[in-house]
Amino acid sequence: MTFGELAGDWRLPRGVRGRSFIEASPLGKIVKSCLRELHLIDGGLRLFQYALMPDHLHMLLSVESVLDEPLGYCIGEFKHMVNRRAGITPVFAHGFNDQILSADRNLQTIYDYLRDNPYRLAVRRANPNFFSRVNNVEIAGRSYEAYGNLLLLSNPFKRQVVVHRADSPQKRAADRSEWLHTAANGGVLVSPFISRAEREVRSAAEGVGGRTILVVDEALGERFKPCGVDFALCTEGRGLIVSLGGPGRGRVRREMCLRMNGVAAAIACGEATQRLR
Repeated sequence: MTFGELAGDWRLPRGVRGRSFIEASPLGKIVKSCLRELHLIDGGLRLFQYALMPDHLHMLLSVESVLDEPLGYCIGEFKHMVNRRAGITPVFAHGFNDQILSADRNLQTIYDYLRDNPYRLAVRRANPNFFSRVNNVEIAGRSYEAYGNLLLLSNPFKRQVVVHRADSPQKRAADRSEWLHTAANGGVLVSPFISRAEREVRSAAEGVGGRTILVVDEALGERFKPCGVDFALCTEGRGLIVSLGGPGRGRVRREMCLRMNGVAAAIACGEATQRLR
């Protein structure tokens, strides 16, 4: 039972006809027809955007007015509508994952993310080695999660990027020159890239085809997928994300910064390996 099959060519640029899309199956067409009637369940619901995938569905909803029933009830009614028209029970798994978008989130970014879902699936299928997810990368005797091109861990030319406030302008310039030289010549830059100066180095390195290992504090969930720059780097095998498994929310504290930089230093020194289980 599938909502559709992946079609098109992921190598075509955005906006060109024939770029990756989902060819809806008969069941997928039923789901799409029910989406068009979502407002009949409750007039306060507005469907902004959706992405039908082979085995799941994304919806971007707006609550325009007070709903007669809780949102969970409305989603349940939508599922029942699909079940009745498909003659299958159940079409969807129990429950659903939801997230309230804050006012500072750009809607165009969300639109682009949903629209590009088939493209990202096609890229991951075409380059499986660049989208590996493991939870057994050992760094300095501890186990961490990682996502991306794991081969970057074995690159012999890794350099840690860390900019201290006390660094003189001369040292910063010299370090930057060395880091960009490493990036342009097949090496890998490793860092949480927290400060503005570190992020600028990362951006410049990526501009010359460099590879990066990004150390983050938030855990990588089971359905984690990189987006934006991180996805683009994975597409080309130039990116790896290593997670310390923390909450990853709010202001980054000094203790966590020190820990992330410590892990980055260990990776740069070649102390990271994938343990076999």
